[in-house]
Amino acid sequence: MYVVVGIVSLLFFVYAAIMLLYRYWFIKLKPFVPQADYSPKTSFSIIIPARNEENNIGILLQSIIQQNYPSGLWEVFVIDDFSTDATPQIVQQLGTHYPNIHVVELSKVLDGKKLNAYKKKAIETGIGMANNEWIITTDADCIAGNNWLKTIDAYIQQNDSVFVGAPVAFTNDSSLLQSFQCIDFMALQGITAASVSVGLHAMCNGANLAYKKEAFYAVNGFKGIDNIASGDDMLLMNKIKEAYPKKMGYVLSQEAIIRTEPMLTVNAFLNQRIRWASKATKYKDVSVKVVLWFVLLLNTSFLLLPFLSIVYHPLFVFWLLLLILKTLVEASFAVHIAAFFKIELHWKNVILQIPHIVYTCAAGFFGMFGKYKWKDRTVR
Repeated sequence: MYVVVGIVSLLFFVYAAIMLLYRYWFIKLKPFVPQADYSPKTSFSIIIPARNEENNIGILLQSIIQQNYPSGLWEVFVIDDFSTDATPQIVQQLGTHYPNIHVVELSKVLDGKKLNAYKKKAIETGIGMANNEWIITTDADCIAGNNWLKTIDAYIQQNDSVFVGAPVAFTNDSSLLQSFQCIDFMALQGITAASVSVGLHAMCNGANLAYKKEAFYAVNGFKGIDNIASGDDMLLMNKIKEAYPKKMGYVLSQEAIIRTEPMLTVNAFLNQRIRWASKATKYKDVSVKVVLWFVLLLNTSFLLLPFLSIVYHPLFVFWLLLLILKTLVEASFAVHIAAFFKIELHWKNVILQIPHIVYTCAAGFFGMFGKYKWKDRTVR
């Protein structure tokens, strides 16, 4: 049992050191503020893959129409991914009033061809039609604040970047499931901001990305990763980072936040996280792989220790002590991320630690070895 205690202790202390390092980087990262003499300049082509999003796509497009940004400097391509509802009709109707909003039917582009990565094909199709210098991707179930484009443009003008990530936040109705997702996703966003700011990891979220069209083509787009269902964001970022290691950026600004709803059911939530985890083995960024493996191994050990304590009782005290320390380390980082996103944390949230450990193990395992269902498709 001493070997078990030693291994788990080592995993924990390495994990704690990594989390505290992320915390330090995040605190050091100052929110972005546009210069006083700022004026709009960058032209954007906004690419939105959409599948059965009739309840959301109109809300997103209205939030884009209402941007505090010249309409002549943006265009939208909604790539309809085989929707069976009114998604394309809603976009078409808006397009009659706003000629810079377009809908493209992926079914006509593919002409019967079957894929494993429809979203990547949708984005690639949109980029092929884009007329502007910069590509922005977001998801059909998102909503943008009025200064979204303005803030990203200001960042681009003030930084020599070809790829820019920006924050994404979940809405929260205060239910246990949504609170769990909100805090978990908030932590991922904090790690993303911290690591990208120091050039460590290639991390981002496809709901809020901007990159130069020429950079996309310079790395041959999704070639080499186009058979992987997920990874239109981080795997692409990895490719661009290899080609432009000093030109990756992150806009830490509340004005740049894209908001979206969390999953409404436990099954949908697990499928989403398994989808995210499924790309982990495809990363070329060794630093990301190392951290992900440490997280998975530590959480697996936390899951197994209570069962081992049935045989060797002192292990339960050891497990409980490490669980408390893990919670304190994570909370010391979480309070700073929550302050940026204006999310209120409660001490009762500590009860989410146990289900978080279970879900992390499940998502990691099934992401590597299983299949998942997404948008009514079973994906390998």
